[in-house]
Amino acid sequence: MKNFHLMIVDDHTLFRDGLKLLLRNDYPEIKISEAQNGKTFLDSLPLHIPDLVLMDINMPVVDGIEATKRAMEIYPALKIIALSMFGDEVYYYKMIDAGVKGFLIKNSEISEVKDAIDSVLEGEHYFSKESLLNVVKNLRSSGTLTDNSINLSVREFEVLDLICNGYSNQEISDRLFISKRTVDKHRANILLKTNSRNTAHLVMNAIKNHWIVI
Repeated sequence: MKNFHLMIVDDHTLFRDGLKLLLRNDYPEIKISEAQNGKTFLDSLPLHIPDLVLMDINMPVVDGIEATKRAMEIYPALKIIALSMFGDEVYYYKMIDAGVKGFLIKNSEISEVKDAIDSVLEGEHYFSKESLLNVVKNLRSSGTLTDNSINLSVREFEVLDLICNGYSNQEISDRLFISKRTVDKHRANILLKTNSRNTAHLVMNAIKNHWIVI
């Protein structure tokens, strides 16, 4: 999907300008709009709804958590990827509850930013490896990691591990030599068995409850 509308919501002009420049090299037909805080973003939505939003977490006026929550209440199909800095892991659960489709560390390589954009536009969730490692580190240091067992099959654990390591359904299909339809079925079963609302919630549950090792 090369022709799409992306909105960057971040309070740092230099970051927005740099990201726009880098993205236009690979998406020449992309439409990019921007907002310097959550309020500006929310005010703009009735005028134009973007295909994808890159949302900073820490911003003045209205932060990314509140902006995401309000936006998703009105436009539940909106696709939002959270942009985080080191130390923002405490907000991950709040952003997932608000409805984001993934996380990126703000110092990620542009190739990873593009992978995240492509994955979320195609209906997947995306978690950068670095962001997941930071979540694990934060949970370990706070002592909130648990070890609650779940009744998954060996294959379901394999699928869960790959989901939590950022693989798409098609990539999981290729790695496990099973059809994408079978992967879809395994994912649905895993969500049901773990009482997870969506893939983002599943990943956080898997990390918190120590179902997988990252």
